[in-house]
Amino acid sequence: MELTTIWFLLVAVLFTGYFILEGFDFGVGMLLPVLGRDDRQRRVLINTIGPVWDGNEVWLITAGGAMFAAFPEWYATLFSGFYLPLLLILLALIARGVAFEYRHKRPEATWKRRWDHAIFWGSAIPALLWGVAFANIFRGVPLDADHEYVGSLIDLLNPYALLGGLTTLGLFLTHGAVFLALKTTGDIRHRAGTLAVTLGVGTAVVAVAFLTWTLTIRANLAAIVLAAGAALALLGALAAARVRREGWAFTGTALAIALAVATLFTALFPNVMPSTADPAGTLTATNAASTPYTLKIMAWVAVVFTPIVLAYQSWTYWVFRKRIGVQNIPQH
Repeated sequence: MELTTIWFLLVAVLFTGYFILEGFDFGVGMLLPVLGRDDRQRRVLINTIGPVWDGNEVWLITAGGAMFAAFPEWYATLFSGFYLPLLLILLALIARGVAFEYRHKRPEATWKRRWDHAIFWGSAIPALLWGVAFANIFRGVPLDADHEYVGSLIDLLNPYALLGGLTTLGLFLTHGAVFLALKTTGDIRHRAGTLAVTLGVGTAVVAVAFLTWTLTIRANLAAIVLAAGAALALLGALAAARVRREGWAFTGTALAIALAVATLFTALFPNVMPSTADPAGTLTATNAASTPYTLKIMAWVAVVFTPIVLAYQSWTYWVFRKRIGVQNIPQH
């Protein structure tokens, strides 16, 4: 297997891990005003992701770094052409992170309410825009022969991309609701499980529509199998959530997200960013890659450090594996 293919797979794995882990973070943030009926319940929701949300974002940093080092042309074209959407994602993530840290600094309800809004929008905006961005990467954007983006913001807001945004929004909401049912007790657990099924039905319809449209744009047998697997995993998650098997439900939503992302990357390869304007502008895993020497050095670095990072994050989830409820939150 060529090094360019290995690094394409690694970038795909990193983004898949990011969407699985940060996906339920986003879902919890968006569900904060829905499932948190008072301050103690909202603190329960925040505490379910408190020990892990910042570690989950490391996957995005690593994916971006891997893209920059392994495929600099892809990175440059993506971050220049998608500058405004990616800037909005960055600002939303910053506001969200600040909100987690500052919400508890003062006891006033108004103070907390403002930071709760920041958590909600800081979760909803990336959940929507990541789907828009990746749908455009897959569909293709106007690039000239020098691989420069020659479109406008309106070109990125096409119907297919917006459907992709709604798909990630729905998947992360469902994933977050299932996660809360898995991590909480009492009334919050019950309401989160019920909401997960309700959200999941609508999400399944949107996701199937998006994946079907995706396969009409560009497809191969592997992508078709992965897309079907994503749909089945989501349906299985809903069935498990309905009978209160939260562990299996969470496994199902995580698998659905993973297979949906894998569908896009599998059907996209060997391209990394197709051009809809000039075929010569299409970026592939070959013409966007760094030198073989760079890829080789990076491969050895990844072999050494990736298991360490995975072991540490797995340990973190194991330590904070127990359920929590309002009985664990002291009254102020």
